[in-house]
Amino acid sequence: MGDHFQTIVDLDVSPRDAPRSARRAVEWLVAEGIVLAERTDCVLGQPLGHPPGPNWQRAVAEDDGDREPYDGLAVYTGRTVFHGGQGGSEAVHCPRCAATTRLYTDRWELIVEAWTPFSEAIGTWHTTGAADVECPACAASVPLPDWAWSDDYFAFAHLGLEFWNWPRFTEDFRARTADVLGGHRTAYVWGKL
Repeated sequence: MGDHFQTIVDLDVSPRDAPRSARRAVEWLVAEGIVLAERTDCVLGQPLGHPPGPNWQRAVAEDDGDREPYDGLAVYTGRTVFHGGQGGSEAVHCPRCAATTRLYTDRWELIVEAWTPFSEAIGTWHTTGAADVECPACAASVPLPDWAWSDDYFAFAHLGLEFWNWPRFTEDFRARTADVLGGHRTAYVWGKL
C-alpha cells in the first residue's frame, strides 16, 4: 500500500521570505480548522508536523469526505527538490519551444542519455540553487525550475506544504492556498513512498 503525500509548492517565494510565508499558510490552515496548531509525530521524514484539524474536509472533495486523513502536514522551508517518490517523470517539456524530451521508453526503461543532463542539473540546483539544462530540441539554456515535468513529478523551490495520507485535495483548496501564499505560482506534487 505505502504512504501517499500531496505537496503544494510555492514556486515564487524567495529563500528569505519562505519562513514568513510558511507561517502565514499554517496560521490560515489552523484558522480554517484544516490542521491543528500543535505539532506532533504525525509525518514521515520530519520529527514533527501538524495533525489534521476538525475541519479537514474543507480541503478535500465531498466524495472523499468519509476517508479521514491519518497523518499530518510537514512544512519545508529552504532549498528543496520536491518529487513524486516512486517511479519517475516520463518526460519533461521545454518552456521555450514546447518540445518534449522523453526520459523513459514505453517499457519504462530509463533513457540514460536524456536523463543525465537533468540528473546533473538537479544535483547542482540542490547544492547551489541554480542550474540550467540545454534543450535538446531548440538548444536554449533553460533554468531547471522552468521545465515542466510530466505528472508534475518535480518542483524546485524554497517552500512546500506536504500533507501525508490525506484524501485528494480539491482545486478550490489548492487555489485558496495559492492566494494565501500571496498569489504565487504553485505546483502540486503528489506521490507515494
